[in-house]
Amino acid sequence: MSKICVIGTGYVGLVTGVCFADLGNEVTCLDVDQTRIERLKQGIMPIYEPGLEQLVSQNVRAGRLAFTTDYRQALDGAEFAFIAVGTPSGVDGEADLQYVRMAAEAIADIAKGYLIIVNKSTVPVGTGDWITDIIRRRRNGTRPLLQFSVVSNPEFLREGSAINDFMYPDRIVLGSTDRQAASKVAELYVSLRCPILITDLRTAEMIKYASNAFLATRISFINEIANICEELGADVQEVALGMGYDKRIGPAFLDAGLGWGGSCFPKDVKALAHMAVLHGTQPQLLQAVMEINRNQRRRVVYKLRKALNNLDEKIIGILGLSFKPNTDDIREAPAIDLIHLLQNEGAIIQAYDPQAMENARQVLKRVKLCETPYEVAQGADALVLATEWNEFKQLDFERIYQLMRQPIIMDGRNLWNPEPLRSIGFTYFGVGRGADNHINNHQPET
Repeated sequence: MSKICVIGTGYVGLVTGVCFADLGNEVTCLDVDQTRIERLKQGIMPIYEPGLEQLVSQNVRAGRLAFTTDYRQALDGAEFAFIAVGTPSGVDGEADLQYVRMAAEAIADIAKGYLIIVNKSTVPVGTGDWITDIIRRRRNGTRPLLQFSVVSNPEFLREGSAINDFMYPDRIVLGSTDRQAASKVAELYVSLRCPILITDLRTAEMIKYASNAFLATRISFINEIANICEELGADVQEVALGMGYDKRIGPAFLDAGLGWGGSCFPKDVKALAHMAVLHGTQPQLLQAVMEINRNQRRRVVYKLRKALNNLDEKIIGILGLSFKPNTDDIREAPAIDLIHLLQNEGAIIQAYDPQAMENARQVLKRVKLCETPYEVAQGADALVLATEWNEFKQLDFERIYQLMRQPIIMDGRNLWNPEPLRSIGFTYFGVGRGADNHINNHQPET
């Protein structure tokens, strides 16, 4: 059993802390947000993540998990201090490291004995060295020298499946100039029985950015193919299926739709492009990946404008507000971008999401937030699926047809079979579904 301090109780910090506790460690999660910590002590989660509330409750009861705003309490006797604070995008796309700096300075001021500082926040390449310099400068000659090592341990958690991703990872990446410290961090993960890559600090930091940028590139690629499919009469779903059977390509992240969003892909691709420009390289592919993503939202507006002649005072229903299913996170969500674009053209918006309504209420203005999908459809001139929640898969479309003013559906996630909808009387638009006839038997020929 190890004693661990986790600084930050957002998605990464809270999931990391509770999962390490569930593996038998003594974990204290620290956050400077007193309200958040008080609510966690009461068992109220600051985020929606399947299985998280139950896991927090059982580990608090077992005495392995605690919450505090006090750095001294959190660091007292700790062998590891995980930094898992936010690194939002700055004005030019750069990662804002103010919270990382605050955590490093607090560690320098308070820590005693030997401490392994593990950075889990997504940070620019070179941040591990920067953290080392901050702590060394802060511990000047007036205090005893702090014995510490810095290890980079980027996270690869997906919102909506973060606990499973922690417990059953594809790999663990560790980077440090101190191989022994990295090996001690590796011991925390050894029971997960997955590949562990130990490398240097900067390479570990780059692995995170390169991974997210590549996944974003795959999504933008298939969306560009989808747009070409629409013009040529091909079906992007069949195209992606045929591509995915190739072992060199694989099927993951080849779902055409409204593009990527969330707390990671947008800021990480921007930050990587910013780093590239700052150091004299030309990130042309990354710039194209971001532009294609922005264009996916614009294409929806174009299709709706064309179908309705204009969008002024047209009622548009939006199904789904979170950037993906099984989360309440609306950061950089396609639906939020789409709503703003539609409102700029005078559209009236009514929307529903199973989990993200409270978060949406904080950022959306002049939007009617509804209680059910059917309330969203009431009087609507068009209905847009923005997030593929399970509860949207089996809607009563006969009822929806009767509720809508104009039966137009924009399926932004290719969730529904268009033929039954068209047989009811809907005008259906998908993403890259240019072919009218679809082969339903997806078994490969033998």
